[in-house]
Amino acid sequence: MASARAVPALARHWPPARPPPPAIGRSVPKPPLRGAMAGEHAAGLVRELHRAGSGRLPPFRAEGLRQTLEEMRALYEQNQADVSEAKAGRADLIFLIRFRHCCLLRNQRCLLAYLYDRLLRIRALRWEYGSVLPNTVQFHMSADEVEWFNQYKKSLATYMRSVGGEEGLDLTQDIKPPKSLYIEVRCLRDYGEFEIDDGTTVLLKKNSQHFLPRWKCEQLIRQGVLEHILL
Repeated sequence: MASARAVPALARHWPPARPPPPAIGRSVPKPPLRGAMAGEHAAGLVRELHRAGSGRLPPFRAEGLRQTLEEMRALYEQNQADVSEAKAGRADLIFLIRFRHCCLLRNQRCLLAYLYDRLLRIRALRWEYGSVLPNTVQFHMSADEVEWFNQYKKSLATYMRSVGGEEGLDLTQDIKPPKSLYIEVRCLRDYGEFEIDDGTTVLLKKNSQHFLPRWKCEQLIRQGVLEHILL
C-alpha cells in the first residue's frame, strides 16, 4: 500500500479523467453502489425520528433497516476485494476504500442512533401510559422492542416493590409536584366501577364528572379514560 507521504500527491490527481487499463491478471475496480446515494437509507431513518418530534414513536422501519444493512454488506465486500488489490500496488484504490469505510462508519452511527433513540422513547412511554400501552403505540413497535418494553416494566415494577415499605412506592405517580390532592375529572368513555382508597366505588360513565384523588386518576388520564377539568 502507498505510504502516507504518497497520499497528498495522489489526491491532486484524483479522480483521473480516464482510469488506466488494469494490468494483466488484475481485476477492474468495482463501481460505487448504484441507486440511492451511499448512506441515504440510514440518514432517512434518523430524519424520520427528528420529524416525529419528542414524545412520539413513529412506525418501526424494518425495510429501511434491511436496506441499510445490505448496503453495508456490499460496501464491506467491495472493500475486502479492493484491499488485496491495493496491497499489490493499486494505489488508485486507496481513496475509494477510504470513502467506503467512511460510509460504513456513518451508517453504523445512524443505525445505532435510530435504535437507541427509539428505546428512549419507548422507556418514556412506560412512565406516561403505565404498564399497558395503547394498541396504536404497540402497532408502531417491532417484536424486539415489545420484548424490551416488557422486560423494562418488569424491572421497574420489581424496583418499586422493593422501596417504600410493604406496599412499595409507585414512582410513576406525581411526576410533577401536584398543586392539590384532589382534582375534578370528566370521563371520556365508559370504564365501569372504580374503587378509591376509602373503599368508595365510583361508576365511571362517559361524560360523567367526579372529584377524585389525583394520584388515583393520573394513570387513567394518561390512558385517555379521564380528562382533567382545568378550572
